[in-house]
Amino acid sequence: MEASERIIVPLDVASASAACDLVCALKGHVGAFKVGLELVHVAGFDIFDVLCAAGAERIFYDCKLHDIPNTVAGAARAIAGFGVWMFNVHASGGSRMVQAARRGISEGIDGRCSAAPLLLGVTLLTSLGAEDLANELRVDLGPTDYVERLAHLATQNGCDGVVCSPHEITAVRERCGDDAVIVTPGVRPAWASANDQSRIMTPSEAVRRGADYLVIGRPITGAEDPVEAADAIAREIGAVSTV
Repeated sequence: MEASERIIVPLDVASASAACDLVCALKGHVGAFKVGLELVHVAGFDIFDVLCAAGAERIFYDCKLHDIPNTVAGAARAIAGFGVWMFNVHASGGSRMVQAARRGISEGIDGRCSAAPLLLGVTLLTSLGAEDLANELRVDLGPTDYVERLAHLATQNGCDGVVCSPHEITAVRERCGDDAVIVTPGVRPAWASANDQSRIMTPSEAVRRGADYLVIGRPITGAEDPVEAADAIAREIGAVSTV
């Protein structure tokens, strides 16, 4: 895999035109684009076709489904027809919900020519840390143990991989094996600020630990020259990959 292909840029913007501008500027310099709730709620579900027309070959739909199994199955069935590369569910929804998502994907692509999207399980949001787990969520596990448990649940029940912070990559890889796809937010080059994420790491270290794909937003989209920022990060990743 080329270093640039590991970079997923979130299109956290308030209009379809702004998202298309980023796609047009960055296509060929990054591997994929992430569509989250903000853009879908602003632009509607037609945004996937719009972005494909603008040149986005791979789209990660960051919908984080979390509901009763029947509802998640129906949503996954619909998403499978969007032509996205991957989407996600909250692993904390439990094994039956994850299984329902996988079933929905199978039903959604039945008779279609589109490939099945990858299904990822979200473990713990990167904005949350040990204190949040203990004091607010009343979870009697540290972040690494909690993430490892949810990653195992997800991959054992139909997920192709997981979303986890860089600090849990090693534990997840050991528990879930080499075939699990690991997508890692909370990645920031040393020259960028942390913003609202508490468990962060540089791109080179995340790849060294075993991440497959890195979600990198504001260091690229907020840069004076987004293309140069993306290329600089790709060079950093490439240096690790060739060692």
